[in-house]
Amino acid sequence: MNVQFINPFIIALVNVLKTMAQTELKPGKPQKKSDPKAFGDVSGLIGMVGTDLKGSLSITFDESLALEIMHRMLGEKPDKINEEVADMVGEIANMVCGGAKMTLSEQGYDFGMATPVVVTGKNHTINHQVDGPRMILPFISDAGKAYLEICFDK
Repeated sequence: MNVQFINPFIIALVNVLKTMAQTELKPGKPQKKSDPKAFGDVSGLIGMVGTDLKGSLSITFDESLALEIMHRMLGEKPDKINEEVADMVGEIANMVCGGAKMTLSEQGYDFGMATPVVVTGKNHTINHQVDGPRMILPFISDAGKAYLEICFDK
């Protein structure tokens, strides 16, 4: 997968969480992924379609990190993942995808974004509806781990 597609998503995720939730993410080593099993507890998934590309993005958070982001963004800290936390994860996916979309459009890649879908629960799965390689990028923070999955047909 072309790094010019991946970097805008990494930069957008780091910036969104730093700006909106005062949370620093440190990226780990990107890897190819073939298993649909998510590594965390709550995932926001968003599809992207353009004239010359099709892809999807998911951002998965450990429960501890999702709850801490909720606390830092909204001042609330539920005991477990609930509907409000799920909505927040969907909105984060939307902001990250929107930020990457702006950068990629400057490089000549335009695409539309679907409404985010949120999946929760231990051992949930993420099914990218795109025929292409999947990359997973782990991130570490002071409150837990996050995982960015990107799949493009290019």
